[in-house]
Amino acid sequence: MSQNKTGGIGFFEKYLTVWVLLCMAAGILIGKFLPGIPEFLGKFEYANVSIPIAVLIWVMIYPMMMKVDFQSVWNVIM
Repeated sequence: MSQNKTGGIGFFEKYLTVWVLLCMAAGILIGKFLPGIPEFLGKFEYANVSIPIAVLIWVMIYPMMMKVDFQSVWNVIM
């Protein structure tokens, strides 16, 4: 019997915890050493909803809703 590798976990998915921790650390450092950035982004608010956060969440969710195959996108780019 031969075992075919049908997919597996990708590089990004494999290190997702690392990416999340790096982004959290970057956010904390930006807030501490560059306080003008959060103050500026805090001005963009509507009905107590942060517009930059809403846009970033939409950008994060949209590819999953459209079932984007990132491996195919990577193959097109490279």
